[in-house]
Amino acid sequence: MEESAERIGARVRYWRERRKLPRRQFADMVGRSVSWLDKIESGERELARLPVIERVADALSIDPAVLTDNNRDQRTRQCVDASEVLAIRAALATYPGLSPDAHVTIDLARLTRQASYLDHAWAMSRFTVVARNLPSLMADAYVATQAASDAGLVATRRILVTANRLASSMLLKFESNDLAWLAADRAMHTAMGIDDTWSLARATRSVARAMTSIHQHPQAIVTLVAMADRMRGEVRANPAELLALQGMLYLAASITAAGQEDRALADGMHEAAIDAAQRFEPHHDDHHTCFGVANTLIHRVSALVRLHECGQALEFAKTISPWAVATLSVERQSNYLLDLTKAHISVGNYRQAARMLGKAEQTAPEEVRCRPLAHGLLRSLLNTTTGEPARLVRQMAGRAGVEA
Repeated sequence: MEESAERIGARVRYWRERRKLPRRQFADMVGRSVSWLDKIESGERELARLPVIERVADALSIDPAVLTDNNRDQRTRQCVDASEVLAIRAALATYPGLSPDAHVTIDLARLTRQASYLDHAWAMSRFTVVARNLPSLMADAYVATQAASDAGLVATRRILVTANRLASSMLLKFESNDLAWLAADRAMHTAMGIDDTWSLARATRSVARAMTSIHQHPQAIVTLVAMADRMRGEVRANPAELLALQGMLYLAASITAAGQEDRALADGMHEAAIDAAQRFEPHHDDHHTCFGVANTLIHRVSALVRLHECGQALEFAKTISPWAVATLSVERQSNYLLDLTKAHISVGNYRQAARMLGKAEQTAPEEVRCRPLAHGLLRSLLNTTTGEPARLVRQMAGRAGVEA
């Protein structure tokens, strides 16, 4: 019983800290003393009565079973949950510039490090890290832009664009598409307020992806191509900073056109991206977009899957060097593996589909165990695989909490 109390207490502490709730505040929320909470979290006192467990779970915005069942706890803590999505929503609905403390000084160096850290966490598919820290970055970045001098305006706006882009990308991963559109639109308005092509190109890609998620494919393509054309002269003058961003716009346009089943446009945008990648390749390792030939090639596979040319996508994938794919970010690698999973399912090669999905889980567990898209692939494979692949799929589904 004492060991059980320690485990439950450790879970209470984990979720309290994940929700960023100070001990006094949380104790007040459950109507208990700080001393009582300390004893619960240390395992000195048992959290045994169901009404108290439910009260504690409610304050933590989790199901009571998360506190009492180890498997449920492990599945829940590895994923972004509804409470964290609501925190991002709340951050989007907050306007710090209107509050009395809007002129609080923000340490720009610290803010820059935080934005870089979350960008890196995103690239590593560490979505729970991003979700826990993103609302504070969004709030601080907004305040920083309000207080910035002319000299610091571009730097602070870039951070705010980054924060809103991360919010949009996160929400798209978990299919909160209307909120993703709002976050991307915020990024776009922020970028349009300054003369900075870097910010505008990055915001354009986000807003186009959000448009696509709400089925505005034609407008997304127009927006992407217009921005790529607009920045053409500046790219020639400053390729080291801007060529990769232009190339990513072409890639996004290719994927969007493929989603519309416009093969000619998808092919044309892919060729434009390849041309940019071949010119940019020497700088590949210096740029956080991961833009380069390898990224362009795996985007081609994704486009072919969207064009329902899954056999062709798999043949094309054979021409891509595994070593080159391994140089990309974890987020890019795992999404490539999800595309291959979809392609194999489409052609009826369920054994290989299970293998690709298993490799995706090894590469980026949160991509498979937490995303609705991957859950759909798991359900499909649960109903189609047999033998050893079926056992692998059942194990993955169990870790993801997915049933057929």
